[in-house]
Amino acid sequence: MHITRRLARFVVESEFEHIPEAARREAVRSLVNWIGCAVGGASHEAVEHALAALADYGALPQATVLGRRERLDMLHAALVNGISSHVYDFDDTYLRTLLHPSVPVASALLALAERRKISGRDFLHAFIIGVEIESRIANAIYPNHNADWYITGTAGPFGAAAAVGKILGLDEQQMIWALGIAATEGAGLRQMAGTMAKSLVHGRAGQNGLYAALLAAQGFTSSEHGLEGPRGFAMVLGRGSDVRQVAEGLGETYEITLNSYKPYACGVVAHPVIDGCIRLRAQHGLKAGDIRRIVLTVHPQALKLTGIKSPASGLESKWSIYHSAAVALINGTAGEHEYSDASVLDPAVAALRGRVEAVADEEMRQDEARVSITLADGRVFDCHVEHAVGSVDLPMSDAAIDAKFTGLAKGILPAEQIRCLIGLCWSVTALEDVAEISRASVPP
Repeated sequence: MHITRRLARFVVESEFEHIPEAARREAVRSLVNWIGCAVGGASHEAVEHALAALADYGALPQATVLGRRERLDMLHAALVNGISSHVYDFDDTYLRTLLHPSVPVASALLALAERRKISGRDFLHAFIIGVEIESRIANAIYPNHNADWYITGTAGPFGAAAAVGKILGLDEQQMIWALGIAATEGAGLRQMAGTMAKSLVHGRAGQNGLYAALLAAQGFTSSEHGLEGPRGFAMVLGRGSDVRQVAEGLGETYEITLNSYKPYACGVVAHPVIDGCIRLRAQHGLKAGDIRRIVLTVHPQALKLTGIKSPASGLESKWSIYHSAAVALINGTAGEHEYSDASVLDPAVAALRGRVEAVADEEMRQDEARVSITLADGRVFDCHVEHAVGSVDLPMSDAAIDAKFTGLAKGILPAEQIRCLIGLCWSVTALEDVAEISRASVPP
């Protein structure tokens, strides 16, 4: 069983013409969403701290930090752009495994694009291939993957390495080495939820994959069986996984067609609850002071991942289904501002958060929830959310993704520049030099 070699051969032999139109279309949507998240997160304090720490080490101004005037060396630019694009937890999610597919691949590719000219068509091709590789690996190990690891941190480097390796023109042997190097770099602990280090996990996935491909291009070797070997990635991080499924139907189906985009800036498992709260608020004109009790019925994973009852910070509140319900009912939305330190400390939010109860139901899907609200006068209002907005079954429209991008970039870039940047992303395949996108993100 030579799964690593089969993946390497697929990456090397893939042609853009082989990619179905549906996959190309979803890849463009993924890019638009990711760039908006990266620009929107550019002013976050996590990015400020990262840049302060790295300023003395990024001596070569090779690549753009999206949404900022600073330039860093290629490897550190990939890291910081990965951090900024994930720090609001607003980036795309592959719901089958909760992988955040665009962060590792796009941050690595765009950093490389300012050192090596890449056409938009080649960029999109490599992006799709990278997402395919990381998603398939995540699918194979997810049922047995240690739940204490972030799967983007473990599987993400494979996607970045494959995408960068495709652009660099690695041959099959070099691609095997790149995937093997990526296999030994996977990391990222779920203990980091609610801190800046969670976005570091995702930024490092892109950076690790980038230098895996760069090393392999220079003949740096690795195991030939980094994925499937007896002490390889799958056995160490997902013992009992059937890695043969990674190669099943390879090149026939593309996982990027199942990508999803977040309308809310928090853990995706809380989204159906937010939908339900917003619907009930709009339908019945609910006011926080009139609410006596809120009961949420959710998939067990929602409680496992977003079960923090009393978050202490904005970042931590992204992992509180209780906070998400409260801000959705009070503000009718759940954007980045609803997950700020100020929102967490707001007395009205804190009071309503304390009246939220949550119970797990094994029969629920991850994008499903029930919300029941009891008012002080005894009336009860219920809402069943079958599929969360943004899920594969109820996807965000192109216009909604544009509006999300505009809202995130507002205050960082002028309105006309935002429109121009969005236009470049949508027309990526027509670009002779995809680095135009990075340059267009720099504030005046």
